[in-house]
Amino acid sequence: MTRAPFCGKEYWDKWIRYSEKNIDDHIQTLKEPTGNPQYRPQYAFTLVTNYLHLMLMRYSRGDSAADVTKDFSQLLVAWENAERLHLELMSDEEYRFKFDWSVNLDHYIVCFWITGLAFFAETNVDEWARLISLMGNEGKDKLLDELLAAKQPNRSIGEMLCHPRPYQKLLNVVEGSVGQRSAALNEFVESWYTDLNRVPKNRHLSGDSALYERPYWYKYGEKNMAGGAYFGQWCIEAALVAKMLAIDDSFCLGHPQYPGDLLRPGVVTQADMQRLPSSLKKWHSTAMVSTEETQTIDSIEEKSNLRRQGWISRLFSKS
Repeated sequence: MTRAPFCGKEYWDKWIRYSEKNIDDHIQTLKEPTGNPQYRPQYAFTLVTNYLHLMLMRYSRGDSAADVTKDFSQLLVAWENAERLHLELMSDEEYRFKFDWSVNLDHYIVCFWITGLAFFAETNVDEWARLISLMGNEGKDKLLDELLAAKQPNRSIGEMLCHPRPYQKLLNVVEGSVGQRSAALNEFVESWYTDLNRVPKNRHLSGDSALYERPYWYKYGEKNMAGGAYFGQWCIEAALVAKMLAIDDSFCLGHPQYPGDLLRPGVVTQADMQRLPSSLKKWHSTAMVSTEETQTIDSIEEKSNLRRQGWISRLFSKS
């Protein structure tokens, strides 16, 4: 039985195989000399998010936590390689724009998710030290700093939240009384996805253009569920806090976006579709991958390969 609210095992098998091959190709490309080095740091960090997406796809398929996180050490190595390239080739301002939690919501969430998966993986002391060094941003965020302090006891804790919406509700869980945490955690899970759809600062942008106010993955799957971009929409943040604070998360179990099985070896919890956020309920009748759609995936793979070739042409271009 799969966990994600949309798509069956056939979808996940297909795109997990594709993602694994894509990662292998990506690694090989990074070993080759580069004609245009300015694209190399970004291309290298894409490998990090590819590993992250693969882990989330495995969870969506119904894999065990051990299988979900089995590539964590490779993700860490990929991030170290990308970090070296960014420091070599990017200006301080370019680096800040991409990796500062307060500036880049996407990177903040990526760091939060990777932190959560690190807690569920068999991450050793050395790996934790490397991960924390890569994330940086010490003293920037009241919530994520507090959680990372469990592995870095002398870490400075930020005085404010980088992104109060939606994370004030999760901070309320951490700072709240023990008796109220279970209900507060469920409140966060229930509103997490909706609260991530934030109003663009530039009101001249359309809703679909709110790239820095809404996560890049927010609508993955809405218009092309068969295309392989959808990897699930998992609130790893909530599962991380439940694990760290030993919170009874039974209220959250069954929510289609709560990855509670990370805390339950061998369990696959069926999604309660009645608890889908209202904006996703319209997906339910159109997003399931039909036989006809599945037959088109090979052609979509070809398009994905063309996009990858475009990346490579920029990477190896001399101009």
